[in-house]
Amino acid sequence: MRRELSLFRRSFPLVAPFRIARGVKYAAEVVTVELRQGGMTGRGEAVPYARYGESVDSVLAAMEALRGELVAGMGRDELQARLPAGAARNALDAAMWDLESQLSAVPVWARLARPPRAHLLSAITIGIDTPERMGEAASRIGGSGLIKIKVDADDPAARIDAVRRAAPDAHLIVDPNESWNLGILRGMQPALERAGVELLEQPLPADADDELRGFASRVPICADEACHVTADLPRLRGRYQAVNVKLDKTGGLTEAWRLLRAARAEGFRIMVGCMVCSSLGITPALEIAREAEFIDLDGPLWLQDDYPGGVSLQGGYLLPPSPAFWGG
Repeated sequence: MRRELSLFRRSFPLVAPFRIARGVKYAAEVVTVELRQGGMTGRGEAVPYARYGESVDSVLAAMEALRGELVAGMGRDELQARLPAGAARNALDAAMWDLESQLSAVPVWARLARPPRAHLLSAITIGIDTPERMGEAASRIGGSGLIKIKVDADDPAARIDAVRRAAPDAHLIVDPNESWNLGILRGMQPALERAGVELLEQPLPADADDELRGFASRVPICADEACHVTADLPRLRGRYQAVNVKLDKTGGLTEAWRLLRAARAEGFRIMVGCMVCSSLGITPALEIAREAEFIDLDGPLWLQDDYPGGVSLQGGYLLPPSPAFWGG
């Protein structure tokens, strides 16, 4: 049976500017896929990311190039071979999973042989600002069990200390987004240890992480921009102790599941993260987040308006949407 394919671009304004070392975001620019067959509609969403050479236009063009094969019934395995890892493959992969779950009446979690989705402790992110304002932000979310602190190379210790003073009991992740060099990393070791930081995410540029070989960090270092797919794992050994699995990097849940299992088998600690996106982009990641030690899926919480019935936050825990929202 032939399918129908619809592609959309959407812009979700944010409740506040989202500042990281790489720039400032004011809206989540996403691509949405709808794949229809037999009266059912599978949906997927992805966030094109300029850091990886993507744009909304380039992602839409990559999908359009496969339109004929997609409506003729292309499956997920063929999709892995036809598109590289990235946003275009992620949105299509998610729509295929969703459609398959509806046509088979078997939810995604059951197809993965995992338990149903549950409430998960997710990091709440504090973007870069003055130490005082970051401390104030931490005070407002002090009841959250896990806080992720965005920093750059400009006095990161002051920002981390301000958050720690305001949220003395929270678990902390620090994310410099590739903005440090080895000298800063060395110099920050006492401050990271003093603040009780539990994970340091991609401190050095991914193309300069050879310098991590032989470096004994006091805090586990997590590969983010340096880790996209399973094939990346061999070069990460000896540099990182954890990997951040993001569906927009892996090109969807299909490869994310492979990466998670392979990374765990090789002794890496697991983080599951996201771009700033809607609940439609986050929900597929919930299928692997239950397997992670660190979860950072607060993307929809930055939006002024999310999809009705999407994820929600309660006491620092991310509550999944209803089964009908995505994936059965």
